[in-house]
Amino acid sequence: MEETLAQLNLAQREAVEHIDGALLILAGAGSGKTKTLTTRLAYLIGVVGIDPANTLTLTFTNKAATEMRDRALRIIPCETPYPPMLSTFHKFGLLFLKFHIDMLGRKNNFTILDTDDKKKILRTLMKNLNIDLEISFVASEISKYKNALISPQEAMNTATLSDYKKVAQIYQYYQTHTHKNNVVDFDDLLMLTYQILDENKTLREETSQRYRYIMVDEYQDTNELQFQLLKHLCSTHNNLCVVGDDDQSIYGWRGANINNILEFGEHFKTTKTIKLETNYRSTQPILNAANTLIAHNTRRLGKTLKSHRGEGEAIKLIHSFDENDEAKTIAQKIRSLLDSGVKANEIAVLYRINALSRSLEEGFTKERIAFKLIGGMRFYERAEIKDAIAYLRVITNTSDNFSFLRIINTPKRGIGKTSVDKLQHASTQQSLSIFDYARTVPSLMLEKILGKKMVKSLQTLIEDITLLQEEIHHQGDFITQFESRFKLKSYYAAMADGADRLLNIDEFYGYFRDFSNKYPTLELEDFLNEITLQSDQDQIEGDAITIMSVHASKGLEFEHLFVIGLEEEFFPLLGDGCNMEEERRLGYVAITRAKSHLTLCYADSRFYRGKRKMIERSRFLGEAGLLLRNERVQITEETPFQKGDFVKHPIFGIGRVEGANRVGRNYKLTINFGGDRRDIISRYVTPLESFL
Repeated sequence: MEETLAQLNLAQREAVEHIDGALLILAGAGSGKTKTLTTRLAYLIGVVGIDPANTLTLTFTNKAATEMRDRALRIIPCETPYPPMLSTFHKFGLLFLKFHIDMLGRKNNFTILDTDDKKKILRTLMKNLNIDLEISFVASEISKYKNALISPQEAMNTATLSDYKKVAQIYQYYQTHTHKNNVVDFDDLLMLTYQILDENKTLREETSQRYRYIMVDEYQDTNELQFQLLKHLCSTHNNLCVVGDDDQSIYGWRGANINNILEFGEHFKTTKTIKLETNYRSTQPILNAANTLIAHNTRRLGKTLKSHRGEGEAIKLIHSFDENDEAKTIAQKIRSLLDSGVKANEIAVLYRINALSRSLEEGFTKERIAFKLIGGMRFYERAEIKDAIAYLRVITNTSDNFSFLRIINTPKRGIGKTSVDKLQHASTQQSLSIFDYARTVPSLMLEKILGKKMVKSLQTLIEDITLLQEEIHHQGDFITQFESRFKLKSYYAAMADGADRLLNIDEFYGYFRDFSNKYPTLELEDFLNEITLQSDQDQIEGDAITIMSVHASKGLEFEHLFVIGLEEEFFPLLGDGCNMEEERRLGYVAITRAKSHLTLCYADSRFYRGKRKMIERSRFLGEAGLLLRNERVQITEETPFQKGDFVKHPIFGIGRVEGANRVGRNYKLTINFGGDRRDIISRYVTPLESFL
């Protein structure tokens, strides 16, 4: 054990040897947080003599839990009668419920629902309630309610929009259904555990006494439910050690609450804070950029990373005309790296927006560079893109039954599977494609198969396709006509991940327009053939480089890293719901994935909302202290305001922010002052919390 301790730096060792009381280990990127956490667990058990049964270490993934358990057991200087409790939050909840769910009047032989099971139950409930909403949206909102500890009744009372009132109604029936059938979903594992502890003081104190030494990894990613659960587990003591990095809190969009780590010292008395600032991953120029960028955030605990590796190569910048030029340049540079002997698994390309992968995929395919897309599907394999392509295929070839079956009820037209099967059977008997059969047979015959309402929907679809077959030969904007008739964007916008899907559709539409402008004499089928060839990697062999979003890259590291799309509105994202401090934390995470060679890329133009647009380079380039042609990139004024925030104006009083948009170097806020909506520049209002 002493040999293990000797390998730690001073800050790590101080954290390991801290025994009693609340401890916040503020661990910067690449600072050895896992090593510190596992060594502390081993120290408590193997040196201090704490019973393993009195420890509880919580993580977010089974992989992390297994790795930390194995590491800790290897360095404990003596054998333990049983291993320490080290699991994910949800595994802990499952074990707890097996012993105590009877306190809620439920049996411990409950079944855990997977995502598909949950959606099947919700579909049935929605059908019975005659509610038509996107299933992914409903499932996501119910999950958010549970993780925010909002009951069905509270959800109903606070809902202001019709769709959210419907979700609250479904939530009520869903909870009744799961209780009656003795099933629980993933979120219930924690919510019901919290409920039991909250309602039973004796059990709460007994559980807290059992787990007298609690440690939590990635604390910046905890949500409200996890925070409240931890408070109950620590109700009889203050021995909570959390490890995290407020500068890497990038999951606010899925419920993570950065206040949990920022306000840790306020929640748990006499907290000791230890900062791990020695970075073992990156060279100093990379850390200089990361430190300088993140220093622009106002809501942070503050630390400065220092490189254990020392100086290294300066950060490179690639300035491209557009995304195709960018992809070509990166592909050529990666080809040179591979030819020089660099291993493919040491190279990665990151982006903020998934839609940006399209040009990369095409550029690498043309250069015959094998790639793997982490944390998502390839561009042309995404459902919304496959739907758009299926429509185009039917427009060019009405005999394509496979594509027609894909679009017949996307968006929803009320044509169910049974009706589709009948239609397919009838068309086969007539030796016609489904499209041609539905177009040629009399309406009365179709009504016998489908019913009058479905026939009308089907005929509208056929008419729209027929009209677009004519439109494609005109000089008008085909894509505008295409979207106005099929409304794919409206359909996908209603989904839980609608924003990402809309960006993908816009990217596809923009690429179609670009292709049409470049090759005005080519037919629609030429475009379809082109994208089929571009998305085919079957002939590419060998190791693959990694392409992924910044979110997916967290926790990883690469010797050679490229980050693309460093432009305003792409990285950072702007507009409603934008949290600039979280965007900046994403930039910090992206930069700190690089070990020794970092290249940041920006372009003069990209597709934006389906049209090519000239764009400004990202403010983050300037905020990171990088110089471009001897000029610093202009830094835009920050706005701390988000949609829904209350603000105070010296004349108009208190109002609620409904929108925030950048105008030049400032932000214009749309504020509702008791029904009187006004556009006000951000510097003329103050957050209401400043007066509370």
